[in-house]
Amino acid sequence: MKANFEERYSRQILFRGIGSDGQRKLAAGRVAIVGCGATGSALASLLARAGVGTLRIIDRDYVEASNLQRQSLFEEKDAAESLPKAIAAARKIADFNSEISAEARVEDAVPENINELLDGMDVILDGTDNFESRYLLNDYAVKNSVPWIYAAAVGSYGVTLNVLPNQTACLACIFPDAPGGMVETCDTSGILNSAVNLVASIAATEAMKLLIGDEAIGLLRKTLWSFDVWKNEHSEIAAATPRPGCRACGDRNFVHLMGEGRPHITLCGRNSVQIHERARPIDFSEMQRRLESHGVVRHNEFVLKFWREPYEMTLFPDGRAIIKGTTDSGVARSLYARFVGS
Repeated sequence: MKANFEERYSRQILFRGIGSDGQRKLAAGRVAIVGCGATGSALASLLARAGVGTLRIIDRDYVEASNLQRQSLFEEKDAAESLPKAIAAARKIADFNSEISAEARVEDAVPENINELLDGMDVILDGTDNFESRYLLNDYAVKNSVPWIYAAAVGSYGVTLNVLPNQTACLACIFPDAPGGMVETCDTSGILNSAVNLVASIAATEAMKLLIGDEAIGLLRKTLWSFDVWKNEHSEIAAATPRPGCRACGDRNFVHLMGEGRPHITLCGRNSVQIHERARPIDFSEMQRRLESHGVVRHNEFVLKFWREPYEMTLFPDGRAIIKGTTDSGVARSLYARFVGS
């Protein structure tokens, strides 16, 4: 028998900062989580259990065994089936809280679809793994006056920033340009699940304050906060006011929304390249028949997997593909053209 609303959230309602009114505001809240890897899956789990009424989970990727060390919504069977992360997350959420809506969107958030993906959301949360995507979220949020929360974790380090458009500094205020040179990723530096869970817990709590509003808004942190769980070091950078002359919140020059200079993105944690093909619907059964003479192939309703040594191709229904075994976009596009079509 299902618990009623007051019983399910009784321990949270008892917390003075939330109460019955705050809990009902959470139930009416609509949150987009862009990226459902380590940070994104922890955010989705925390907010689903807290009773946020609608979670739109947007992710381009699929579950692998190496994800299970830190990505809390997934199981071994999800990895065995190469289940898209958004689908796997929504299914797991339905198992522990069927009273909220978890919308799975198996898509890559890009300038062409960002407006549709984030339309109607109250808060946007960052579960991505690259600055190009974060600048895109920042442009959208600032232009449309939607609060969003930047969050990242690598190694033993986590960092997060609340962005309230036209009130606080935005991501472009703090980082006018993406970090140059060798940038640490979980592929190069590894990652502790404790660092992930710490930064996700902080970001999820700040998101709850945004949804509850009123006095909770005054308690929002207005700094770029970072913490190293291994070294026990932390720091904060003031972010209470926008930076004069900021490209995004000052000049309202939304270059990332316009897609200018958008580079090819390689995926965190894998020797892979993503091929963006958004207008090529794929019939998996027909594609399997075409590919069987060229290598090993299998599919479910969400993805088709094709292995031809030394490469692995994961094909999605909209024509998008992830080619594993290379970081050379030319090689990846050649493989795609050969086996899927030009």
